[in-house]
Amino acid sequence: MSGTETTTGDDPLQTAVWRLRSRGCWSDAAALLTPHATAPAAALQRAALLTERCLFTGAGWSEAEEALRTAEATAREDHERGAAACERGHLAYASTVLGVRDRADEARAALGRAAALLGPDAPGRALLDFRRGLIAEHLSDSPQSARAAYRRAHAAATAGGETLLLSFTWRHLAGLALREGELAEARHGFGESLRIREELGYLVGTAPALAALADVEPEPEAGRLRAEAGRLFRLLGGVPTWLADQLAPPPAPAA
Repeated sequence: MSGTETTTGDDPLQTAVWRLRSRGCWSDAAALLTPHATAPAAALQRAALLTERCLFTGAGWSEAEEALRTAEATAREDHERGAAACERGHLAYASTVLGVRDRADEARAALGRAAALLGPDAPGRALLDFRRGLIAEHLSDSPQSARAAYRRAHAAATAGGETLLLSFTWRHLAGLALREGELAEARHGFGESLRIREELGYLVGTAPALAALADVEPEPEAGRLRAEAGRLFRLLGGVPTWLADQLAPPPAPAA
């Protein structure tokens, strides 16, 4: 679900789903959508929530897979099939990048299907481009291709007002800048990502944003950011799990 928007107007259901998702309560958010899961949009959103849970916790794969199959079965229009294929690619990517099972070929194929079904200006195209960037960066080790995909996603998200997705594109473009030693550009991108997540109240994504900014800030600001990231990490029950090593306290000096 990474990058999808927060709420839809004044829809009480979407508001409740966002509040739960933003605090890492993906199962509870998905449960709110279960009565509506015969509708393609709700089925896809439910699958996306459970896929995000997998990415943040490393657990719940079978439930996410079942929800995704439901979303694929309910899809009727090309844009619905394309969105479901995009979500399948993301689930396969998460499994691969977390070392659960190598599904890199499945991820690439699914995102390729999504690209064939979603036109250049279709809703969901910005998210697809972002996820193609993830594949290029983390599975294909192709930073140039990743940057091009992130920039397309960033431009489309800006044009479409997809604010949460912008927090992801800023973060990943900043990561590539850091990889090339461009500290000022990295600091700006990580700062923008953190600002957006704090403004939206995306708590579950705020600790990673704090930790990323800490990596490019001097002390004592870096220490303050890491301490705040650690506080949020513990508050949310150790989510995302992959942040644990980065936030582990330094070993005590030998006596």
